[in-house]
Amino acid sequence: MKHDGYEAMKLANQLCFPLYAASRNVVSLYTPWLKPLGLTYTQYIVFLVLWEKDGITVGEICDQLMLDNGTLSPLLKKMQQAGYIDKKRSDEDDRVVLITLTAKGRALQEQVKEIPEKVAGCIDLPPEKAQQLYTLLYELIENRKNK
Repeated sequence: MKHDGYEAMKLANQLCFPLYAASRNVVSLYTPWLKPLGLTYTQYIVFLVLWEKDGITVGEICDQLMLDNGTLSPLLKKMQQAGYIDKKRSDEDDRVVLITLTAKGRALQEQVKEIPEKVAGCIDLPPEKAQQLYTLLYELIENRKNK
């Protein structure tokens, strides 16, 4: 006899799976443009944060990208070794690390400025549906943050 609880365990009934698969598919669209520059998608989104507001703390980057320090720290180390960022302890609190772009890191923005448009061109979704999806995803994120 089939128990109703098992119906909920089917892959087709999981909200998490299409989110996971769609996320992987969209992130993979960035690879052809980022790989030649030696960048990962996660490094790219760190740059997006820094190009918007340079000279912020590691904690602020973690908060904006919803990443933990353990994930972000090795990434920042590689970005520093590549000459894209500088890391400096705050003068007010030496537990706080500030991240600033170098000239090389700022110059990279010009090289990647067309990537969002190129990726958007690969996603076959009418603008109104893309906006609806964006709104729903951020609603889901905000619901999770508030719990």
